[in-house]
Amino acid sequence: MPLKIAVVVGSLRAGSFNRQLAGALVRLPVASGHAFTFADIGALPLYNQDDDADQPQPAKALKTLVSGSDGVLFVTPEYNRSMPGVLKNALDHGSRPYGTSCWAGKPAGVIGTSQGKAATALAQQHLRNVLAYLDMPTLGQPEAFVQWSDGLLTGEGAVVEGSAKFLNGWMEAFLKLVEAHSG
Repeated sequence: MPLKIAVVVGSLRAGSFNRQLAGALVRLPVASGHAFTFADIGALPLYNQDDDADQPQPAKALKTLVSGSDGVLFVTPEYNRSMPGVLKNALDHGSRPYGTSCWAGKPAGVIGTSQGKAATALAQQHLRNVLAYLDMPTLGQPEAFVQWSDGLLTGEGAVVEGSAKFLNGWMEAFLKLVEAHSG
């Protein structure tokens, strides 16, 4: 059965490593036949509880996308040993007002890349803590801390052969988690 997946990239930069990785993940063989829609978290204003009665249009759009999806794929960099503020802002918008969270019950996958050997391990752990509170069943294994290199993707944006097997396996595990919660 084709799944609808919301993709949330924690970086706003058009050419970011994580945006490139997200684009490559949705083109992996195991992803074929599923629908992936990238959320526009850059359009969100800073979260302000005063706006809960009438949320800004970008927040409504995010909540509509996530609510209509079977699962959420988070692809995030690590900023100062944590998740980027823009990603936390998106999580806050989607969870408010209290009792109307779009995240609750949505299965999630967490992955990220950076140039360091530890990649995005700390950002992913912080993100997982928030996702647990938001009641999102999250893929635990395999974990994926991808060290970025200029040779990770081909010129066409596909994952190179050496990494493709691991990332395809990770994506397969994520999609199985989503399937298990969709029905």
